[in-house]
Amino acid sequence: MKLQHYVLAIAPSLLLAIFCLLIPLAATIIPTFFSPSFTLSSYFDFFSDPFFRTIFLRSLRLSALTTLICIVIGLPTSYYISLCKEKTRRILLSVIMFPLLTNAVVRGFAWISILGRNGLVNQFFLNIGLIDEPLKLLYTDFAIVIGSVYLFLPVMISTLTSVMEGIGEEVVEASYSLGCSPTKTFFKIIIPLSFSGLLVASVLVFSGTISAYTTPTLLGGNQNMMLASLLYQQSNTLSNWSTSAVIAFIMIVVSLGVMRLFNLMAGYVDKRGAEHV
Repeated sequence: MKLQHYVLAIAPSLLLAIFCLLIPLAATIIPTFFSPSFTLSSYFDFFSDPFFRTIFLRSLRLSALTTLICIVIGLPTSYYISLCKEKTRRILLSVIMFPLLTNAVVRGFAWISILGRNGLVNQFFLNIGLIDEPLKLLYTDFAIVIGSVYLFLPVMISTLTSVMEGIGEEVVEASYSLGCSPTKTFFKIIIPLSFSGLLVASVLVFSGTISAYTTPTLLGGNQNMMLASLLYQQSNTLSNWSTSAVIAFIMIVVSLGVMRLFNLMAGYVDKRGAEHV
């Protein structure tokens, strides 16, 4: 009877997911494999096209770079926040999460005013005499990475902070009592113990970056497209639904592949930990 109760409890949500998610997704993806018989020609055409291939590789490169930068900045920041008192920790997390409360379009135009030819960065460099003419910062890969880091760094920090808070103070104190410096404790104790949270945060940042539309479109322009911008162009501008479906499926496969890769990494780290027990 208990099993029947569980089935009845999840049945509405399951049916909603099937009819609103799985069926539309299948109706979009399946036709890309049949025309009229099974074929992968649509995907071969995508990767053989230099334009599409360049956008695909750029999306992977910038998403990976954004994730790496968020890790480098997020790890020490999260560790510092986790060591603060509860009141201070709440204030810092509120400040860090504030950008997520702002509309993505507003954030994009704010970075345009900062990175543009007449923006704050160029005006500052011109005033101090560091450059003679404005730098091209906007509509570049650099601008996309900056905007993406600004967008997803709070996700990295909040996830890591919640994990590091679970590491007992006695663990850190034991490390200090055994002669480890704060730096060595951070790399040898804190990072390995928070590795699971780091993997989850990395997946969120990478998947969010490669599927983001507003920030790459506003800061990258048409000459530095990402996959989401290309998907919008092919579907809404050119009404090329077959290519749009191919792009959508590729984005799904890439996200799932990254998740699988990080899961393998987590399993490898857990196995190493078990060997030392």
